Amino acid sequence: MSSPFPNSRPEAPVTRPGVPAQAPPVRRKSPRRPVDLRFRYLYKPITFCAALVPFAGCLLGVLALYGLPFVRGFNLGVDPQRYVLDIFGKTALNMLLITLAVSPARQLTHWGNLLRLRRMLGLFAFFYALMHFTMYIFYENVSWQMILQDIAKRPYTTVGFAALVLLVPLAITSTNGMMRRLGRRWQTLHRLIYLIPCLGVLHYWKQIKLAGREPLVYVCILAVLILWRAWKRWIPAALAARASVTSRSAAPKAPGKA
Repeated sequence: MSSPFPNSRPEAPVTRPGVPAQAPPVRRKSPRRPVDLRFRYLYKPITFCAALVPFAGCLLGVLALYGLPFVRGFNLGVDPQRYVLDIFGKTALNMLLITLAVSPARQLTHWGNLLRLRRMLGLFAFFYALMHFTMYIFYENVSWQMILQDIAKRPYTTVGFAALVLLVPLAITSTNGMMRRLGRRWQTLHRLIYLIPCLGVLHYWKQIKLAGREPLVYVCILAVLILWRAWKRWIPAALAARASVTSRSAAPKAPGKA
């Protein structure tokens, strides 16, 4: 009786007469370095748990409102919904700035493994931005039609909603599979990460009506991160392109050529 899986058996190696058959080469997996293991089993879990602290604190505060005895120490203030709304918004903005700070930190410390944390931090930024928008819906307690009208009328709501919409494609295409599918377009798409924090800072600044020093701190941090990126990448590339053009124009021409 023939086998139901005709291709399940490996084919015999083809050999020449008088030449002994050679065994197929065995692929050996390279052993993982201790640094890789530490990042996978230590640094990533610590970063994940630390990023969940604001959400866990708000969750425990909500549970404390219902009189649970083991979470009485978590107080959300006089207006709990407003407090949670602000916490989620600030945490989303903090996560965006920390995500931008990964590359400068890697360049300063020469620790390339820091880039492995950037995807997780970016996804947490999207998570908290989405939770911020969800809490805004519950806080305003209005219909979707009124929310769209509010987005069209209030400039800070328009800017914040635009930042959330731009975060959606970045979160969807953050997987390795989407990176391979998009190719160079993936890098072009993810350059939106430099625009989204600008919209987030502008949203926060306009929301509090230019009062207080905290938005100014965010503006300074964002300016430093963007200037660092320009100094490390864009300015040297522009100078190199200018130098190449200058060297071509100054090169001596062959006799007989105009």
